[in-house]
Amino acid sequence: MTSTSLPLDTALLLPMTAHVALAALLYVLLTIARASAVWGIGRHADGSNPWAKVEPRLSANLSNQFEWPLFFHVACVVLMLLGTNATAVALAWVFVGGRLLHSGVQVLTTNVRLRGLVFTVNFLAVLGLWGLLLRAALEHT
Repeated sequence: MTSTSLPLDTALLLPMTAHVALAALLYVLLTIARASAVWGIGRHADGSNPWAKVEPRLSANLSNQFEWPLFFHVACVVLMLLGTNATAVALAWVFVGGRLLHSGVQVLTTNVRLRGLVFTVNFLAVLGLWGLLLRAALEHT
């Protein structure tokens, strides 16, 4: 049995890894934020949790890393198989930068309007990647 493999363009691997690193960081921060409630570590003298206000926002943001970003990762993997270009790499980094900003806004503030604006950047970057993916797929047929 012979194996034929497609050439793999790894230019999108670094932005994908950066997003995975962001999710990992959020897991660490969430673990720290929950330590007071779960293990009693870091409680205030009165027994209150110093992370009580930020923990729900961290949790929500971590959940967000598995929603729209799914479409980012799928587009990147398929583009790695079909071939990427500078536009795809730029859009991938715009997405990652937007995710970082989105996380900062969601975790550190309650500004829903700003969070929505930042999400729009992520949304458009992924739509752009899917447009490139569709074009690449059509060119390969």
